[in-house]
Amino acid sequence: MGIGGIGMSALARYFKLNGCEVAGYDRTPSDITNQLTDLGIAIHFEDNIELFPGSWTLENTLIIVTPAIPADLKELNELKSRGFELLKRSQVLGLLTRDKTGIAVAGTHGKTSVSTMCGHIMHRSKQGCSAFLGGIANNYNSNLLLSENDSENVVVEADEFDRSFLQLYPHYAAITSMDADHLDIYETHENLLEAFHQFIQQIDAGGVLINKKGLPVDKSRNQEITYRTYSLKEEADYYTQNLQITEDGFTFDLVTPNGRIENLNLPYPGWINVENSVVASALALEAGVGEEELRAALTDYQGVKRRFQLKLKNEKHVLIDDYAHHPEELRVTITSVKEMYAGRKVTGVFQPHLYSRTNDFAVEFAESLSLLDELILLDIYPARELPMEGVTSEIIFDKVKLLKKQLIVKEQLTDVINNGDWDVVLMMGAGDIDRLVAPVKTILENSDKDVE
Repeated sequence: MGIGGIGMSALARYFKLNGCEVAGYDRTPSDITNQLTDLGIAIHFEDNIELFPGSWTLENTLIIVTPAIPADLKELNELKSRGFELLKRSQVLGLLTRDKTGIAVAGTHGKTSVSTMCGHIMHRSKQGCSAFLGGIANNYNSNLLLSENDSENVVVEADEFDRSFLQLYPHYAAITSMDADHLDIYETHENLLEAFHQFIQQIDAGGVLINKKGLPVDKSRNQEITYRTYSLKEEADYYTQNLQITEDGFTFDLVTPNGRIENLNLPYPGWINVENSVVASALALEAGVGEEELRAALTDYQGVKRRFQLKLKNEKHVLIDDYAHHPEELRVTITSVKEMYAGRKVTGVFQPHLYSRTNDFAVEFAESLSLLDELILLDIYPARELPMEGVTSEIIFDKVKLLKKQLIVKEQLTDVINNGDWDVVLMMGAGDIDRLVAPVKTILENSDKDVE
């Protein structure tokens, strides 16, 4: 139920590839549901119980449900009334990884990029791994990696939403950030921090936690594990030195508790991705990956779809697509783009995600978006939420301190792009803004031809 979601689709792939009969419901078709259909998974897009496979029985069928599914969905309630076993995605992920060596990446942002990079490093090494990822890894065009050598290692994204990560009991874990978010679930930042500490308590005795230096981690909450820190440049257990920008990414030395690994190459842009590579490398090294295996894996890493993904680059235009949907993520992404393209006009197209998040962080969103040269702000993507009175994108827009800004609905975006003068365009958001990237790219490419 909600099979097109990034976490749900990874589970669907897993069960299908392990010989189960799999079917699913989602609201709308997407690239992901098309890929699942190609695997032989039956998917329907109408809330109609008659479309559910009639041959399935209570005894042999498990229903997996995403929190994004509305509680009043007829099909869901019919399945409940018939007595089918229903589990949340997080519960199933916990069951699948319970007897494995878990490598879990938590954090209010950064976890998808770090878990994907770590999964790639582990998968390329003799250690091997399976991985359930929160994004589509470009190296594999998938959000699921299956071990090729029966490895017990499993890399997972540990999602704090709905306290999902409390279903996990990893041996190795990382925390990238603990900023206030999901206040519709947690109500206060303090409650969110408490959930992170409950997650820390669930790390195996003898395990390792690697957290970003400066995070408010209370080591007394689990005294049976080793604590490590990481940083981009600041001295920590893991950090970089001799960091240099190259034509397609970066080179750097990685300082570790056991010495220095020199002249690593990461062919992927954005300062944040160097920081992500530090913690991903740290996890992999702690889990037994060798230095040369690490070097080889970083060299051919191709990133994650919608994570600082370069969609177009020529002399006239640059188009970058990014999943950023929290004020801190916006700040980091915008700052990285402005540093990479210093002196050029950076226009941000942002689609706010959730009424509650917009309401909670309107001031912070406006501060981050004010770092742009120009802003195109779209209407809110509601996801699982009903509208909140008085909450629209306007409460962000009014606070943005830019002379060049416009507030539009998403259906207007292609016309706006068609009639404007653009240089570097940065598209950001966790909703359905990704479906507008291809049309925007086409317009920019055609305008390049017109100039020629």
